[in-house]
Amino acid sequence: MNPDPANPGSRLRIVLVGTQHPGNIGSAARALKTMGLARLVLVAPEKAPNAESSALAAGADDVLDAAPVVPDLATAVADCRLVLGCTARSRRVQLEQLLPREAAARAVHEAADGGEVALVFGRERTGLENGELQLCHAAVHIPANPDYSSLNLAAAVQVLAYELRLALLEAAGPREAVEPRDPPATHENMEGLFAHFADTLEQIDFHKGRAPESAMRKLRRLLLRARLDQREVRLLHGILADAQRMAMLAGRR
Repeated sequence: MNPDPANPGSRLRIVLVGTQHPGNIGSAARALKTMGLARLVLVAPEKAPNAESSALAAGADDVLDAAPVVPDLATAVADCRLVLGCTARSRRVQLEQLLPREAAARAVHEAADGGEVALVFGRERTGLENGELQLCHAAVHIPANPDYSSLNLAAAVQVLAYELRLALLEAAGPREAVEPRDPPATHENMEGLFAHFADTLEQIDFHKGRAPESAMRKLRRLLLRARLDQREVRLLHGILADAQRMAMLAGRR
């Protein structure tokens, strides 16, 4: 499905990672269609959609049939400006925590500004892995009953789809004109910048023998929080390239 410039909802996608039960894929498609959404992306499902998926889609076969299957989360969100991971709170990866209503408002605002947005859901039993959460700008937490917080995957998708629907309806009114700006950096832009940072820090011996992972995690959080635009990303690439050049000259001397 190609995004419609006049419809922010067409720039919102729901991404299911490693789904274990095909029926949940069909139920998620149904949840999307009931809320006027149509973009479902499947990341390496354990089983491909099947007859059970179609049965539980209950008429949302168009959403189900149009859902691409990709090998990993990075591929699914490569063109996105905003990636929100739906997860429980108890994670070692430190991310800004959003309630569903806050997440939906942010997602729709970004989509209305022309950006591609992904809301990511993990596996039924284990959720999103820490490496996958590293690809997200923020985490979304559904405040379920702490004494019984077991929420079915499709039910969680329905909660977020409903909040997106409300946010889209609210945004349908007239919006104030905003000054044009350089396009915000996509997920792919940022991953290229992180790779350049990693190479540069290695070349200038920034880590001094320490493991680089901790510094890179902190840099990721800082730069994702900054919400850079593409011009700012190019500026940082230029600074890093000069640092690499100076390190090379110093090594020759």
